[in-house]
Amino acid sequence: MIDIPATYESSREQFRASLDSISKRWAGCRSISHSLANSSDLTIDVISADATREKQKLLILTTGLHGIEGYVAAAVLQLFIEEFLPRLDPETTGLLLVHPINPYGMKHHTRVNQNSVDLNRNFEDNLSALKALNPHYESLAPLLNPARPLKSPLYEKLAFLWNVVKALPKGASHIREAALMGQYRVHNGMYFGGFKAQEETKFVQQVVFDAIKDYAEIVLVDIHTGYGPRWQMTVCNPPSEKMTAKETGAKYGLPLVVGVNPEEFYTIHGDMVEYFRKSILEKHPEKKMYAAAFEFGTYGDSLLEAMHSLRTTVFENTLRWFDGSDSMREWMKNEYDELFLPSDPKWRQKSQADACQAFKGILNAEGYFKN
Repeated sequence: MIDIPATYESSREQFRASLDSISKRWAGCRSISHSLANSSDLTIDVISADATREKQKLLILTTGLHGIEGYVAAAVLQLFIEEFLPRLDPETTGLLLVHPINPYGMKHHTRVNQNSVDLNRNFEDNLSALKALNPHYESLAPLLNPARPLKSPLYEKLAFLWNVVKALPKGASHIREAALMGQYRVHNGMYFGGFKAQEETKFVQQVVFDAIKDYAEIVLVDIHTGYGPRWQMTVCNPPSEKMTAKETGAKYGLPLVVGVNPEEFYTIHGDMVEYFRKSILEKHPEKKMYAAAFEFGTYGDSLLEAMHSLRTTVFENTLRWFDGSDSMREWMKNEYDELFLPSDPKWRQKSQADACQAFKGILNAEGYFKN
C-alpha cells in the first residue's frame, strides 16, 4: 500500500521526484510548476510526456480539484506511477499528470480555493449565464448557509436536525439537488461556482487542450473522495457519455458505475470531466475519448450518512465565513478530515485496491497496455 502523504509539501515533493523514474522511459518527459498569483509557495505541478514514436494514445490523470481530496488522490497517483506506468508503451502513449489542481485547498484541508470557489463548479465558458440556476438555494438558507457564528457541537447538531425537519416537506431529493448542483449567486455559500473563471481553471484548461492536439485516443481520470458507499469506489460517467453505467461496468470489469445525472448521482454544473469531454469531442469529433471520475466513498451512502455529509459540509463552510467556538472548530476539523481523508488503514488499503482494479480494467480494455 502507498502511504498517503501527511502534508501538501511532502506530497508535492514526492510527485516531483517521480519525474526521474518517468523520464527513464519517456525521454522527452518534462515538468511544469505553476505558482498561484497571490501565493507563490502554492503550485500546480504537471508532468507531461509525449509518445516517443507516434502519438496514438494519451492518458490524463488529475488530482486535487477539491483540494483536501488530493491526499488520497496523490497516493493513488503514486500507485499508478509505480504499478501501471511500466506497463504502458512510451512509443505510442503520452502522459499528462496533474498534482494538485487546487493547492490552496490541499494545503489548508478544504475543498475550495482561496476565493472560496468550488473548482468543480467553475468549468463553464459562460458563468454569468448560470446565475439563474438552482433557484431554491436561498430558500434553504437556514439549512445550507446559516449566516452566523456556530456555537457548541451539541447545539449545532440539534439546530441542523430542526432545519432538516423543516425542509423535508420539500423532499429529500429537493434538498440534495439544491445543496449539491452548484450555485452562482451566493459568494459565501456552499458549492459556489464563482463569478468568473478561476486561475486554476484557466491553467488546467490550457494544459489539457495543448496536450490532446495530436492524439487519436484519450483517457481522462479525475480522482475524488467523499461520494458513494464506503467500501466500494464508484466510477462516475459524465452526462455526455453514451455508454450506460451497465455497459461501462461490463466493458471495463467495474463493480460500481453511475452516470452523473439526478437518477444515479446528482446534477452538477461546471463539472470538469464533463467540460473536457464535451469540449474535446465537439472540436475533434474524430477522436475517441473515455473520461470519468473515481469517487472513493467515505461516510457511506445511506440517507443518514448523506445527512451527516451535508452537515459536515455546511458547518465547514459556515466556520470559514462566520467563525465559531473553539470546541466547534476542533470537532469540525476531525469531522471534515474523515469526510475526505479517512484515517482507517483498512479503508485506505481498500481504496487503493479498487483503484488498481479500475486502472487495470479501463487501460486494458482501451488498449493502453503493451502486449
